[in-house]
This record gives sequence, structure tokens and C-alpha cells, in this order.
Amino acid sequence: MTVPSTEAKQAPVSPNIIIAVLVFILVVLITVLVIRSRAAKQRRQTADRTPPKPRDPFAAEQDTGGDPAAIKAGDLLEFGNEKFFVRGTLRISEGGYDWAEHFFQSDESATRLWLTVEHDPDLQVSRWRDRPELDIEPKAKTITIDGTEYQLVEHGTASYRSEGTTGLNEKGGVDYVDYESADHRLLAFERFDHGRWEVSTGESIPVGSFTIYSSS
Repeated sequence: MTVPSTEAKQAPVSPNIIIAVLVFILVVLITVLVIRSRAAKQRRQTADRTPPKPRDPFAAEQDTGGDPAAIKAGDLLEFGNEKFFVRGTLRISEGGYDWAEHFFQSDESATRLWLTVEHDPDLQVSRWRDRPELDIEPKAKTITIDGTEYQLVEHGTASYRSEGTTGLNEKGGVDYVDYESADHRLLAFERFDHGRWEVSTGESIPVGSFTIYSSS
């Protein structure tokens, strides 16, 4: 005689139930992703509505729309309504101290202008104008030009590398003599590769007072 089993037989799971469970899981996942996406979008919109903190546009750490230390030939410099193209750069080095002089013009017939960028120790920028009409040499401790008296500040000899259009050799040496007036106007003498002294007058300018448009 066969004794009936006390264990109940389990019926097979219907494929429809499996499909329904998978669909439910998929719907839950999609719902979670949608909720997270909407929350992230709302956070971005809230951040966009937050007004920026007031900042000094001439502060040393303020971005000028480009890095002054990275200026190169082909870049565009904007001073107010004036726009100039950087035509060439001198990378100058003396005893481990480096600075750059960028030659720029509004067009080929315009006056030659220079922008000096250096760290001493903070980032400092000065704008210069060539003075070819001044046929003088830096032989005195005090020089008067256009009614302004300049005092000798420093002098030295450095090496340079030329990039773009500068009118100089690819590499060479430069002697320099710098003067400054009581009201901080600048006077500079430079002699490249033992040539004649070239005279420039200039002034320091705030880092945030101009805009740099990179050519690349």
C-alpha cells in the first residue's frame, strides 16, 4: 500500500508573474532616476538664482578674462574701448628671475606699446610706450623727461628669448636701466645685443583693468 506524502506539491510560477515583477522593478528604477534628475535640476536653478558676492574688479586675484602670465603672440588685449593685438613677446631671465615683455599694436602703423608682466613677488603689470624721439643714455642717477624727474631704481644684464614679431634675434642679451618718479611713473632704458639704448616711458596698471582674449 502506498502512503500519501504529507508535503504539498508547489505549483510552478507563472511566466506572467515573473514579467509583472520585472516590469514593476523597472518602473521603480525609472521613477527613482526621474526624481533624482528633477532634484538636481532644481538645485542648479536655485544656485543660478543666488546672486554673486561683490568683488573688487581691480583686486590682484581677480581674473581679467585671461591669465596675464600666459599672454602670447596672437592674443587680443582690450583696454576700455581700445583693442590691440599682441605681435610678439620677449621672455627675459636674469639669475633665476623671469619676466615677459609683450609687444602690441592696434595696426602696423600705430605706436609700439609694451606690456610687462612679472611676479615681484605678487603679479605686477605695467604698460609702456616707445619713445624713439628721445636720444639719451642712462648715465645719470636722475633724469628729467617732459617735466617729470625720474630716479634710478635698478640696472642689470639679462638674457632673452624672442617669440613672434619683435625685431630682435631669436635669442640674445639685454642691458636694462630702470627709473621711477615720485608719483610712480616709469622710465626704462634697454639695449639689446650691444645695440643702441631704447627709451620707454610707462606706468603700473591694475591687473583687472584690461581683458585678454586668447588666440587659442
